[in-house]
Amino acid sequence: MAGLRKLYSYGRSRLRKWLLEEIWLKDFIAEGMKVGRGCSIQPGVVFDYSHCWLIEIGDYVTIAPEAYLLAHDASSKPYTGHTRIGKVVIEDYAFIGARAIIMPGVTVGRSAIVAAGSIVTRSVPPDTLVGGNPAKPIGTIRQYGDKMAALAEAAPTYDESYTLSARLSAKQKEEMRRELAGKDGFVK
Repeated sequence: MAGLRKLYSYGRSRLRKWLLEEIWLKDFIAEGMKVGRGCSIQPGVVFDYSHCWLIEIGDYVTIAPEAYLLAHDASSKPYTGHTRIGKVVIEDYAFIGARAIIMPGVTVGRSAIVAAGSIVTRSVPPDTLVGGNPAKPIGTIRQYGDKMAALAEAAPTYDESYTLSARLSAKQKEEMRRELAGKDGFVK
């Protein structure tokens, strides 16, 4: 039965790719984009297919849903007759938040964090947290880590059984709703 489900899922995903003309990560890699080991690239991430060979992603990078990595910017074309292009480099252990936009010519340094929704127009130094439009430094990764650790000590925390992948129960969902009313918590 599990084999049949896998076959169905594979066939469905191939049909979806064909019908929606989706481009998969392996297609970008085949065109020259570099992706390191152990990366977590979430659904809906948009890579600049037209210049994907200018995109390099290091090891153990996380890119959250619907982030954009752009290696070209055509806004210059009416003024110069040319489209601006530049390498996009995401160094090892960096984190790109949901719906963040990384513009051409940007390097996100090792272990840096780009907050969700940020528009990154300038390179981000290693071990730096940036956010906003345009993205600006908010603090260091050490400061961020210390702040999150202090929050986690006082907040409700949940183990892996409180996730969809572990098929949490309706009772667990209700418990989380109740405990997180007006505050944040943490889950493994």
